Amino acid sequence: MIRRNQNFFNALNMVLDGILVVLAYAGASLFWLEVVAKGSSNIGEFGQNTFWLAAGYAVFFLLVLSVYGFYNTTRIRPITWKIKVLFWADTISILLVTALFYVLRLEDFSRGVVGIFYLLSLLLLIGKYVAMRLISRAIRKKGVNLKYALVIGTGPLAMQYTADVESHPDLGMRVKGYVGNSPKALCPYEDLEQVLKNSEDIDEVIIALEEGEYSRIQKIIAQCDKYGVKYYVIPFYNQIIPAHPVIETVGSSKLINMRYNLLENIGWAAIKRGFDIIASLLGLIVLSPLLLILAIGVKLSSPGPVLFKQIRVGYNRKEFLMLKFRSMRVNEKQDTAWSTNRDSRKTVYGSFIRKFSLDELPQLFNVLKGDMSLVGPRPELPHFVEKFREEIPLYMVKHQVRPGITGWAQINGFRGDTDVARRIELDLWYIDHWSIALDLKILLKTVFGGKMVNSEEIIR
Repeated sequence: MIRRNQNFFNALNMVLDGILVVLAYAGASLFWLEVVAKGSSNIGEFGQNTFWLAAGYAVFFLLVLSVYGFYNTTRIRPITWKIKVLFWADTISILLVTALFYVLRLEDFSRGVVGIFYLLSLLLLIGKYVAMRLISRAIRKKGVNLKYALVIGTGPLAMQYTADVESHPDLGMRVKGYVGNSPKALCPYEDLEQVLKNSEDIDEVIIALEEGEYSRIQKIIAQCDKYGVKYYVIPFYNQIIPAHPVIETVGSSKLINMRYNLLENIGWAAIKRGFDIIASLLGLIVLSPLLLILAIGVKLSSPGPVLFKQIRVGYNRKEFLMLKFRSMRVNEKQDTAWSTNRDSRKTVYGSFIRKFSLDELPQLFNVLKGDMSLVGPRPELPHFVEKFREEIPLYMVKHQVRPGITGWAQINGFRGDTDVARRIELDLWYIDHWSIALDLKILLKTVFGGKMVNSEEIIR
């Protein structure tokens, strides 16, 4: 039922989006010209001519969304992905239209109407998809609007997929059964073609073969293609593949880049760096009175310098001098010993500023200089980097991005003298799932505190 009507629902969804875009233009024109400009006349006023202009824009906007794959049928994409695509599609479309107005010399067209239209269309579409997601989750949890998957395999990968699906009932996915040489299977591998031929209620196939079963995969894929069944492959190396691998080709060879992250993209890297520069500069200006007070407090608390400078390992494994307000008495172990909550080297004043992480504020200079970012994995001493690289798998991957003042591990409670392996696991999750929204969430959690969050909140 779902499979047969999916194209109709997708088309209906696009039509509704187009209607919302036209309504957004009508609302923007009415609000700006009648409310803000007090009944001013302008060629941007909503009427017969501008209706067709708005409709043409809506068609172009929907085409941009389609290019992004926005209307592709999937239940796995998180709502954050949809919001991001809506933002970029709307921004690109409105910039192109504005450029077209400039080329056509439509200088009298109200910029206020265009600006309000951009914001209103974005808000209406985001509101629509958030509401749809909430409604569909509630419906699916009640056993309606479900998709059924046939799992090929009966080993740990197949069971892991089943557990993952069952832990997210809001996806509306159900496992129809298994195919494999096991008593729990509906049928053996040899009978798969017959099952695909006679089962109309299978929406997709999940190929979850174990390493020793991969000789069967070409035949299984050929059978799925023969009956037009959509299929997904869970690789037997699922545990080591990142969240967003990139596939490149050399001739007929497909190369999986296992350690690609969005910050390797020069555009995203520039956006993150630009945000770091602006935010750190503003932070230093706004917090300058507090920085002065803290510096005086450090100077009066014990003999020694105000700033504590320590070599840390950062981006691309390069060493840099990280700054802190000194919270300990000057000692000989500062480059090899890890501080703890009950460290005897700490001063009373140092304990106070460390409790509220005020000792980290000078690292805004490190961010401004480019050694660090506001958000990222915390940098470590060279002594411990050499130690952990031998003890903890994937430890050095964290150095593929700039280290941060705060990070995903820190807001989840792993800071200071805590489990390093778990901290690295969270750091790698951050690298694999990086986004501007995630950085903002981490900064807000850092500043305002709150309960520890689970990575599923971001994934979903």
